[in-house]
Amino acid sequence: MKTIVGIDIGGSTTKIVGFGEDMSLIEPMSVRATDPITSVYGAFGKFLSVNQLELEDIERIMITGVGSAYIDKPLYGRPCTHVAEFQCVGRGGIFLSGLREAIIVSMGTGTSISHCTYPNDAMHPTVTYLGGTGVGGGTLVGLSKKMLNMDSIDHIVELAKNGSLENIDLQIKDMTKKDILPSNMTAANFGKVSDVASKADLALGIINMVYETVAMMSIFAARSYQTKDIVLTGNLAVLPQAENTFRALSDMFSINFCIPEHACYATVIGAALACFDIHNDPV
Repeated sequence: MKTIVGIDIGGSTTKIVGFGEDMSLIEPMSVRATDPITSVYGAFGKFLSVNQLELEDIERIMITGVGSAYIDKPLYGRPCTHVAEFQCVGRGGIFLSGLREAIIVSMGTGTSISHCTYPNDAMHPTVTYLGGTGVGGGTLVGLSKKMLNMDSIDHIVELAKNGSLENIDLQIKDMTKKDILPSNMTAANFGKVSDVASKADLALGIINMVYETVAMMSIFAARSYQTKDIVLTGNLAVLPQAENTFRALSDMFSINFCIPEHACYATVIGAALACFDIHNDPV
């Protein structure tokens, strides 16, 4: 088998990955451009060049993402197959985690939640889309723009590194001394905003509110499927604040939040993997 390529086409950013003949993962990459068409052709060309591949080395291209509708013919003569994005998220997340069953969370502009499992001894997973929440990266950027006059994720994240939630969130320890719940559990996001709260405090508070909202939604989903494993994927999963926040929530709720390597590329990896068991009509 030749190389299988997965492409996730966003509005201006395209992610691309490949699997070689021995099912080895070819390092994923992303390309930004002013429009989806420019982005996808740029990403494909860069991928071939960096990995020293020729067009004839590519067996099939699996395409997903909001911009995939723009691709209605083969790329440079290579057959393309469109794959549903939610299927790709689940497939990629479970593959990266190495688990047999988990709740897969995709944290992008909004947040989607799926249940993914390998039934019995099946070779390919079953993905069930459960829903999601509009709280995600779009929320983070939108609130930061109004509250901090900042709309760059990189700048917001850097600012938040010096922030403290003590000046932002109302916690259980602020309400009672009784040992009924973990003292550092959030009772109300932004429920204790201090007059002396800094921009760094506000930035951290916004990030924390987004993460805690996503965490609780996914915990409820995990409980309904009686699993403790939740795999976090998407661009928000790899921000510096994610690891500490979700580790604390893992301990608090006895849940295993997993942020696998290449978490931000789960969707495009899932698209490539779909070649092995999804047979849609090629273009």
